[in-house]
Amino acid sequence: MNTVYVVGIGPGAYEKMTIEAAEVLRNSDVIIGYTVYVDLVRDHFPGKEFLTTPMKKEVDRCRMAFEEAEKGKKVAMICSGDAGVYGMAGLMYEIGREFPSCEVQVIPGVTAATGGAAVLGAPLIHDFALISLSDLLTPWEKIEKRLRLAAEADFAICLYNPSSKKRADYLRKACEIMLEAKGEDTVCGIVSQIGREGESMQVLTLRELKDTQVDMFTTVFIGNSQTMEINGRMVTPRGYRYE
Repeated sequence: MNTVYVVGIGPGAYEKMTIEAAEVLRNSDVIIGYTVYVDLVRDHFPGKEFLTTPMKKEVDRCRMAFEEAEKGKKVAMICSGDAGVYGMAGLMYEIGREFPSCEVQVIPGVTAATGGAAVLGAPLIHDFALISLSDLLTPWEKIEKRLRLAAEADFAICLYNPSSKKRADYLRKACEIMLEAKGEDTVCGIVSQIGREGESMQVLTLRELKDTQVDMFTTVFIGNSQTMEINGRMVTPRGYRYE
């Protein structure tokens, strides 16, 4: 049985990759991934064969991984963050049904929610919801419903893919939905370029967040009703004991 490893490489910096992930890549013959992610690891694993595909070629990338494994090569499919959180793990299992001689093993990594939370302080200490604003694969109506219900349930909320050239106003729309249930002064935070050169963070209110421009390399955090700012950091208490 040939094993294909699906590896979460973390936010980007080599130091934020798990020891297990680094060992798998070090022992692989072929490292496959989206071009941007391969460029993040290329210098740390010299002598490897690197194969890439552009964005929106995920199915081709998966088949490529299994085809290389069938040749007897040790193959690692890499994803930023965690391979099982908006990553390639699910699709690899789906496509893997076409390659019965191969098995899939997932290697976890630091996802943007936890990597960004560490930069901001402690925004996700209590229950939270993780929602992507990308409507490439999910209808916007469903995203709206998830935002509304998560806000009504007083979850802290972490948003992935908050904006792009085609979705420049999506964060504003998301904030307007959450303002139906959350107060304008709800403590929020944004982190850009997590674990990469140019990393930055800001703590602000939900009202201010609504008018803030972000990009695809930004992760957005919206607090619950108990979230507070402490010395410039975003902190959510462990529970509601003191309410």
